[in-house]
Amino acid sequence: MGSIFLIRHGQASFGADDYDVLSPVGVRQAEVLGKHLEQLGISLDRCVSGSLRRQQHTANAALQHMSRAPALDIDEAFNEFDADAVIRTLLPDLLPEEPEALHILRNGAQNRAEFQRLFAKLIQRWISGEHDKPGLQSWQAYVEQVEGGLQRILEQAGSKQNIAVFTSGGTITALLRLITGVPSIKAFELNWQIVNTSFSQLKFRGREVSLASFNSHVHLQLLKAPELITYR
Repeated sequence: MGSIFLIRHGQASFGADDYDVLSPVGVRQAEVLGKHLEQLGISLDRCVSGSLRRQQHTANAALQHMSRAPALDIDEAFNEFDADAVIRTLLPDLLPEEPEALHILRNGAQNRAEFQRLFAKLIQRWISGEHDKPGLQSWQAYVEQVEGGLQRILEQAGSKQNIAVFTSGGTITALLRLITGVPSIKAFELNWQIVNTSFSQLKFRGREVSLASFNSHVHLQLLKAPELITYR
């Protein structure tokens, strides 16, 4: 059987003007990941990334610490869903019951717990399919986008290849939904636990895919540096 390693990007710049940039911690996480994979003797036959900068930077920072690293292919199917668009589009309907939501979401770095609570509430509305709006990609459409990326990988994969996909939490959540059949709301409960640069392993034979492991971040735990274990 072959393996697909789903790797979440390193810590991005939450609260900054441009979120899509790795923080210094994010760069360190990616470097530690690359060294760990090298120590495990994992040889990658193919590497794929979404087109977001934080995804590509994580890939390049990790791969430079591996002795045999293939060139990085880009497939936008593995991009994160547009969280800003979800917030911007669905927030107005939430304001009557959460009048402070706009202030909290604009100042997320200073209100992390409340930001997460409100963001989770908006995500629940989005994935329910009951609040779809014109111009906003639906959760179902996003899942289909991710499924297309997975199918392209399987079509091109050799039977025993190791393939790394550098992506984001939402993408991994969509794949959990597709592969395990877990309800979307439960998949997002797992999403909130996905650590930056953690990897989940899929095993495949032809078009058959199963989940072998989820959210492994032992490469960070071994360093006994709690500041490297982050979720955003």
